[in-house]
Amino acid sequence: MTQISNVLDALVPLIADLAQDDLPAELRYQRLLDALRRLLPCDAIALLRLDGGALVPLAVLGLSADTLGRRFAIDAHPRLRTLLESPRAMRFPVDCALPDPYDGLVEGRDGDLEVHDCMGCALRVGQDVWGLLTLDALDRDRFSRSDLRILDTFAGLATATVAAMTRFQQLSRSVEDARRKAEAYRLAAREPRHQLVGRSPAYRQMISEIDLVAPSDLTVLITGETGVGKELVARRLHAESARADNLLVTINCAALPENLVESELFGHVRGAFSGAVSDRPGRFDAADGGTLFLDEIGELPLRVQAKLLRVLQDGQLQRVGSDREHRVNVRLIAATNRSLADEVRAGRFRADLYHRLSIFPLQVPPLRERRQDIPLLAGAFLEENRRRMGIRALRLAPAAQDVLVNYAWPGNARELEHLIARAALRAEGRHADGKTGAPRSGIVTLTPDDLDIAGPETAMSPAREEGLSAGMEHVPPGAADLRSQVDAFQKHLIERSLREHDGNLAATARALGLDRANLTRLAARLGVPVAKKRTAADTRPDAPQKH
Repeated sequence: MTQISNVLDALVPLIADLAQDDLPAELRYQRLLDALRRLLPCDAIALLRLDGGALVPLAVLGLSADTLGRRFAIDAHPRLRTLLESPRAMRFPVDCALPDPYDGLVEGRDGDLEVHDCMGCALRVGQDVWGLLTLDALDRDRFSRSDLRILDTFAGLATATVAAMTRFQQLSRSVEDARRKAEAYRLAAREPRHQLVGRSPAYRQMISEIDLVAPSDLTVLITGETGVGKELVARRLHAESARADNLLVTINCAALPENLVESELFGHVRGAFSGAVSDRPGRFDAADGGTLFLDEIGELPLRVQAKLLRVLQDGQLQRVGSDREHRVNVRLIAATNRSLADEVRAGRFRADLYHRLSIFPLQVPPLRERRQDIPLLAGAFLEENRRRMGIRALRLAPAAQDVLVNYAWPGNARELEHLIARAALRAEGRHADGKTGAPRSGIVTLTPDDLDIAGPETAMSPAREEGLSAGMEHVPPGAADLRSQVDAFQKHLIERSLREHDGNLAATARALGLDRANLTRLAARLGVPVAKKRTAADTRPDAPQKH
């Protein structure tokens, strides 16, 4: 009688949830796992959705936070593939040789722990496999045959939950919107290596703005520091738009030679210049009917900016060397890590083009403002490196995760990606050269020493090392927390470098290894006065003259 009561206590709230159409998906899925854990106590449970050739975790219990950022490729995880193919719930033998994808990811105990008992079942909506439920335990004989029967029965309620969530989502959008979203996911799985990942308030706000403007044809100006993922934002804007069936054409304006920018964007006709042996359409022609993404638009020369403005105003395009115009239908998305307003004031960017581009400005927050997302991003990069290196399991030690979450990340997500790749090589190298011995479990754990976040500074020149040591004297003794110590240290370095370069902002930025716009923003936040000096670039013949 007690067992029946426990079952009812676990299932009745879930049945009530099915009638609520305003329950967020994350909460609905988390309640599902809570109920299953009450019925079948274990160390870890995960709900994963099938997305192309990978399984994406939607909710987890008992697994590390970075698990939610991973994508488990089916071809790389035979246990997950076996569960997907099984018509009923199944339990793996305790001596099964197939590697478990959650080895080293179970929370609550110290060490590189292997899963010893696991079972799971596929969830099917209609005739299609929707995803998986997996249960794992660190004890060898945790699950039994009766547990398998309970899981089989529970799978029906879990399927009803995900089916209800799917129907609610379909009702909230039109049939055409649903088709575009499915196509967007297909394109995203085929083209980009990375996807937007996050759950922080700053991330959610950014996604809500993306989803708001994406269905329109408004021009979007994406701003943000280097490495925050502006191209990923552009890809999502395109994928969620009515143009998703057509091409997204990307061009990096900073990578184009100045004498070829106009031809690359607008095309040219035969004989327009030396080497133009045939007519050639430009990127605007290639994006006709779709989206053109101009990255680093602040690098465009002024003469090209004037021609771009005309295309945006009336859609009329004229190829280099031609006196004929033709029309294109292109949605423009632009991105920059500069402050274009500052560039306008300096005369390096046209004010009319700036206002035309910033119809809908979209700011991508830096990683330091979305620290809650760092474990998720780290998980995605860990899984990518695990596959690339052929490692059975790649995980972060808790201390290493703390280091990541508390680091300032001047290079944002791109810096995190590269740091994880380096750390994975170091961690594998420690095992390979015998310093720690190869782990019998095949689990490679990244430690704070592997991350070596201060590593790039170890190869500095003696003069710079002396300068940094002297800079530590300017950290106030009362600055106990890491943020205030870092701020005081950065302020001293910027002030010193400005003095050494006679206040020249561009030279100071180069010396500190920063983008000039990022240095300007950092100096403003730290209260360092910056006076812009005129450089040779400001006195070139095509530069605007002030009278």
